[in-house]
Amino acid sequence: MAGTAPTVVVTGVSGNLGRRLLSELADFQVIGLDLNPPNTPLPLRFQRMDLGQEESCRELYLLLRETRPVAVIHLAFVIDPVRTGVLDLDRMWHINVAGTARVMEAVTEANRDDVMVQKFIFPSSVSAYGPDLPGPVSEEFPLAAHTLPYAIHKMECDKVVQERAPSLRGCSAYMLRPHIFAGASVQNYLMGAFHGTPNGRGNIAARWRDQGRRLPCILPYGKRYLSNRIQFVHVDDVARLVAHIIRKTEPESQRLTVLNVAGRGEPLTFARCMEMARAKVVRAPGKWAMRLVLKFGWKFGISAIPPEAVPYMSGEYIMNTDRLRKFLGADYEKVMRYTITDAFTSSFVPEEQAVAQQSAAV
Repeated sequence: MAGTAPTVVVTGVSGNLGRRLLSELADFQVIGLDLNPPNTPLPLRFQRMDLGQEESCRELYLLLRETRPVAVIHLAFVIDPVRTGVLDLDRMWHINVAGTARVMEAVTEANRDDVMVQKFIFPSSVSAYGPDLPGPVSEEFPLAAHTLPYAIHKMECDKVVQERAPSLRGCSAYMLRPHIFAGASVQNYLMGAFHGTPNGRGNIAARWRDQGRRLPCILPYGKRYLSNRIQFVHVDDVARLVAHIIRKTEPESQRLTVLNVAGRGEPLTFARCMEMARAKVVRAPGKWAMRLVLKFGWKFGISAIPPEAVPYMSGEYIMNTDRLRKFLGADYEKVMRYTITDAFTSSFVPEEQAVAQQSAAV
């Protein structure tokens, strides 16, 4: 790789956030790691690596020693088992949790003789806090994820980063806890529910997608479920935040910086989200019935929303983002450009149109 630009390593570069991040790193040499190369015209050096395998720790260590990156951005994580094809929970855990430990171990060993990797960045998740919170929680609130493997793995990774950050030998660690990603390019459980896309892998789902058919949003009976509030964050804002951290020159007063991340402005209610999404709402007698409906859709390949997601689709979990605002200071609105409402709205604009609108705005 020619040139004198500093190098950064991005694991999980082929995921949505990884691909959005590439355009923010034009002044860096990027080494991207993943199971398959990203579909992007942007320059990078790609290396296939499976962090679910034990030998990946040494492979990454040797790569770090060879390329001497200033930062490691660890995005590799199985979020959607259906879309990624990783349906085995043990395999998921080895990629998600053990993989995070391997990446941090490689950074620690690479920094043994001199501080090479100066920053380690990992996106945890709001789901690590659990699905029912007493109000806008700060970063010190206890982690209590349960039921949903994705959320449990994020919580376990969060704890791995907290435990290992002090041992990174001169490397500052940054852990982000973003709320639900939104944007035209985003595919996740909750946005999929609002879109109503039959995103399962079965024949029925494929036929319904061809027909443009939308699935209804399922919620238990009761006014409180429609009144539950939710936050979103635009994936491009998260990419800008990561890039901002990489370029940040002021030293941190602590070895680990934890930041709740959500869009600007007030949360939306579920009722307002469904209205904006023009989604049909079907009420179930209770959470148990909602789970049965999701279990049916999952079993027959109609929906990619696992039944374990019920608590996270029917609960309220709001974060306090004052620390993020203080961290960014005068750059807050420059980095976090989308309000919660705008981020959610952008998810229902075709991706090509969203790109054109963004280019026009710049």
